[in-house]
Formats: sequence, structure tokens, C-alpha cells
Amino acid sequence: MKDWPDTFDLAVVGGGNAALCAAITAAEAGASVLILEGAPVPYRGGNSRHTRNFRCMHKQPMFPLTGSYDEDEYLDDLMLVTKGRTDEGLARLAIRSSEECLPWMQAHGVRFQPSLSGTLSLSRTNAFFLGGGKALVNAYYNTAADLGIKIAYEAQVRHVHREADRITHLEVEIAGHPVTVKARAFVLASGGFQADLDWLARAWGPAARNFLIRGTPYNRGVVLRDMLDQGAESVGDPTQCHAVAIDGRAPKYDGGIVTRLDCVPFSIVLNRDGDRFYDEGEDVWPKRYAIWGRLVAAQPDQVGYALIDAKSIDLFMPSVFPPVKSDTIEGLAVQMGLDPQATRRTVDTFNAACRPGPFHSTTLDGLRTEGLNVPKTNWARPLDTAPFYGYQLRPGVTFTYLGLKVDARAQVHSAEGPIQNLWAAGEIMAGSILGQGYLAGFGMTIGTVFGRIAGKEAATHVA
Repeated sequence: MKDWPDTFDLAVVGGGNAALCAAITAAEAGASVLILEGAPVPYRGGNSRHTRNFRCMHKQPMFPLTGSYDEDEYLDDLMLVTKGRTDEGLARLAIRSSEECLPWMQAHGVRFQPSLSGTLSLSRTNAFFLGGGKALVNAYYNTAADLGIKIAYEAQVRHVHREADRITHLEVEIAGHPVTVKARAFVLASGGFQADLDWLARAWGPAARNFLIRGTPYNRGVVLRDMLDQGAESVGDPTQCHAVAIDGRAPKYDGGIVTRLDCVPFSIVLNRDGDRFYDEGEDVWPKRYAIWGRLVAAQPDQVGYALIDAKSIDLFMPSVFPPVKSDTIEGLAVQMGLDPQATRRTVDTFNAACRPGPFHSTTLDGLRTEGLNVPKTNWARPLDTAPFYGYQLRPGVTFTYLGLKVDARAQVHSAEGPIQNLWAAGEIMAGSILGQGYLAGFGMTIGTVFGRIAGKEAATHVA
């Protein structure tokens, strides 16, 4: 810290994608920048290191994307998963800006895989990072170093000091030592509060203590709470979050994207009592995977069980843990802690409701059940081919949607008006656009777009 200036042009709170995009953009505009990353070096990058892809609008094929994906289709997809709970102006801003972000990302060291095909159905809409989110994070940190951006690790921001309509300084612990950080402008990109189980339990009730946190354990909402306590405008519902169904054997924290299970469309999913509770084939998986965390969270003991037969075991991305396996449905049920008779009745009832027809694993095939209270509307095939496989499902929370309300300049407001030198980007403001639900790759879109906006606006403010 000896080579730090007394006052930076910009202090960025957070060390993930949104924070890095803001810092790089501001530094390229001539600002002196400090990044305060709460994690140690091996865990830097927040939830961004667990990501895989970026959802991108484009009018024609562009590497690594096929076809086209225009603004209206993109918005329709977002409206479908959020059920209209979004700020359409900010949503359209994120969507339109995504097209110019992709070449910007490439120019700053991010590499992409060739377009993907198969059950994820994303070759046209989502660009996948070569090496995953960790490679993206490392590329941006390399760029930051080249630009002379200062980086402090294990930097826990304890208080954002607000005086009237300005932020004056930050109170920070860096490797356990108290430090005052002064800057002319500030960007908050420190994520949601999902790693604070007490806060989750206050929002959701005691059931939240059974949730697994698939994201970073460092996002505990300290800065978010501090700003809300100081009158910053909030947005979003504390019970809304990006929560997916993950393997019940995943660690309590930081299991990441590999713990997600993509078997649901080709399975039947039971609760603890052996009953199906939702249409597993409602839509293609990228538009529906993010609802399953909440669905499982609503079941007894916050647990579900996905059952598959040999016809379907190779139709989805392999799991990080091998499935439970048995030659009989009853044997599978016993291994998974389910009642074998109740499980057999549910499977038999489902099998009898399936109707013949063509099966297509990568598109909505209309192969549905008939006569069930809980239908399956696509990919409904009998579970009749041994061996049988099963996974226990638990809610895996990635990030929460309660956050700071921002405008199209990414500026944070209070009831009295804008806080003149404060901007926010990434998960801490994503609730401005994501009122509920989730669209694959859209969190990275929000972080990249609003990170760049925040960095540009902060640099303009101090210029």
C-alpha cells in the first residue's frame, strides 16, 4: 500500500466481472483505480469464476454465435422467465449493449469456444468462455495489471461513508488491518447477500438453512446492507434469487456450476413423499433450469429426487458426482431414501400416461402425458429400461435479487436524488432487471454492460 496515492480517482468494491469491467473502462479513460476484492487471490472473481457463458444479441452470425438473436426475441425470452417483472428500459439497454460487449471482451483477453449444439440449445444465443469463468477473470486481472490498476485482496469493506449526496471514503479491513480508502468516485460491485444464512433465513424462514450456496462464500451483503441502512433506494424482493436444482452432495458453499444437474427434462422428479410436483418438460432447459431451485425449496425438507432410465442417461451434460444406480425402481428408491411402494406407484402411473410419438431431445417435441394432475408436456417417455438412475436435488442459491436501484447511467439514488459519485454494477443491482426467474448467461450480460457504464460514468465524473 506504500505506492498508493492518498486519493484514487475511483475505488471499485468487488473483484468479479462487473467490478473488473468498471475498473478497466475507467482506467482506459485515464482514471487511477483501486479494486477492493474481498477474497484471497485463489478465490478472486466472486461468482464470475463459476460462470460459463454470456448471452448476446446479434443481428447476424458472429464468432462464436450462429444465426441471429435480435432485441425483441431476447426481450421476449427475458419477459417469459421474469413473468414481466423487469424494468423494460434497463432490460433493453442491457440487451442492446450486449452486442458491442462481445468484441470488447475479446479485445481484453477473453477467448470463446466454437458454438455449442446439443441439449443446451444455446449455439445461437450464448457465447461460451474458453476455460470458463476463471479464465475470463484471469484475463481481466491481467489487463488490469497492464493498466496499472491497484488491487487489494482480502479487502473487506466494512462501511461506505456517506455525507449528504456524496461518498467520502471507505472503511476497509485489508488482511485484517483497518485502512481508510479515499476516492473521488466509487463503484459498488460486491454482489448479493446469499452467503449470509441468517439474512436468507429472515427472508425465507428456517427452511433457508437447508439451502446450498453454489456461489462464493464472500458475498454476504455487508456493503448492500450498509447502503440500504443509509437510505439508498432498494429494488427487488429478498426472497427472489437465482436458485437452481443442484446435486444434494454438493458442498455447503462454492460448489459452482459443476454441481448443477441438467437431467430434469428427461426425468421425473419426486418429492420426499414420492409424488411428482411440477412439469419437468415445460420448456427447453436454459429457459427453465433456474425455476427448479425454488420448486425444490418449496418441497418437504427442501429436497427432490430425479429418476431416469437407461434411455436418457446420456442425453444431458454429465454430472460431477455419479448418479445412484439400480436394476429396479424399488432398489433405486431404497438407495435414495424414498418409500419403494410409493415410488413404484408414481412411476407406474406416469408410464401409463405417456403416449407414443417422435422423441427429439434438443427441441420441444410435444411428447406429453395424458390424464395426470401434474402433466409432462415434452420428452415424456416411460421409465421402463433398466438400469435406473437417480439424483437427490437441493436448492442451490447463486445470487439474491434484493439490491440497489440504479438508473440507465448505473448511478445509485436515495430518496433525495442521485448520490453524485456512486455507481453500482453486477449482482448488487441485478434486481433492477431480474424481478424473478433467470435466463442462462444473463447475469454476465448485466455485469458486463453495467460495469462498463459505471466505469465510464465514474471516469467522466472525475475527469
